[in-house]
Amino acid sequence: MRFTSFEIYKYSIPIEPFVIATGTMYYAQNVLIRAYTDTGIYGLGECSAFPMIVGETQATCFVMAQEFAALWKGKDAACLEERLNELHLFAAGNFTAKSAFDMLLYDLASKRAGMPLYQYLGGRPRRITTDLTIGIDTPPEMAKKAKSYVSNGVSILKLKLGKDPHEDIERVRAVREATGPDIALRLDANQGWSFDDALKVLEQVAPYDIQFCEQPMRTWNDELLPQLCLKSPVPVMADESVYTHRDAERIIRNKAASFINIKFAKSGGIHEAGLISKVAERNGIKCMLGSMLESRLALTANVHFAVANPNIVFFDLDTCLLGQLQDPVSGGLRYEGMDLVLPDQPGIGADVEQAYLDGCEKVTI
Repeated sequence: MRFTSFEIYKYSIPIEPFVIATGTMYYAQNVLIRAYTDTGIYGLGECSAFPMIVGETQATCFVMAQEFAALWKGKDAACLEERLNELHLFAAGNFTAKSAFDMLLYDLASKRAGMPLYQYLGGRPRRITTDLTIGIDTPPEMAKKAKSYVSNGVSILKLKLGKDPHEDIERVRAVREATGPDIALRLDANQGWSFDDALKVLEQVAPYDIQFCEQPMRTWNDELLPQLCLKSPVPVMADESVYTHRDAERIIRNKAASFINIKFAKSGGIHEAGLISKVAERNGIKCMLGSMLESRLALTANVHFAVANPNIVFFDLDTCLLGQLQDPVSGGLRYEGMDLVLPDQPGIGADVEQAYLDGCEKVTI
């Protein structure tokens, strides 16, 4: 099964403005790849660039995708690890761009095997329930949105924080008062606090029954995470501090987090995400599977992976509910309330409408 050609698209999706501690996103900066083979099967991969987190943009992913496609053209798509190692030898980092190529390899492999991706990965169907994220806003507005979500059946809320410690405490208080005690609350500071501010906020919000707080400090303060974990009454989850399984090993060795958040765009895709999950499982650390601003195509691949990895017990897979103004995906997962239900077709089980892609910038390799 050899690659014959690649179609690479700047796969932009308009969204409502989404505010986190490090910046605001106005559209999903995605890249989509269709990889054709001499067997007549094609594979799909999508990556979602989040420049203020990972350091890649849609433009850099688009250019790197052309380099990667040229590197792979004519080569055997069935040699998965060999192909991925070529990308790592060719270019350091660029994990977001690499994640699209990783995804298309797994799509091809599971299609060739005639299995849904979760089954190819060794998984069995299980319930996957996502949280729903509220971007940074004033405390009253976040509380209003939380109350609306809960009235529509949402049982797990994730609050974006990290702008101002005092106001962050008020945000949490207002949301908890609006939702009552039975809704699970998670926090994500996206590296927005100093050590002192993180400890202050976490001590103050602990009475509001917080499940965990993601990435309270900048990654250059990772050496302070063990101390924060010892003092904080709220469990800490490492997100931006863990890109690869080697990062996971370091964080776990240093007792620097209670949980780990895995994202394809940080790790380079399914293969490395699996290694992170295994490292965490060996050490008794539960994981969350997170996402950037993927369309339902990549989100479906995420859910396949989650189903196949029982050590992943938290799910932050709400990207398609965060104000995406268009849904060009055919097939793929569907939402039943906040549960995510997979298709049973071979591979990822999703594609993108050609009419939508015809309006996107494209390069063929």
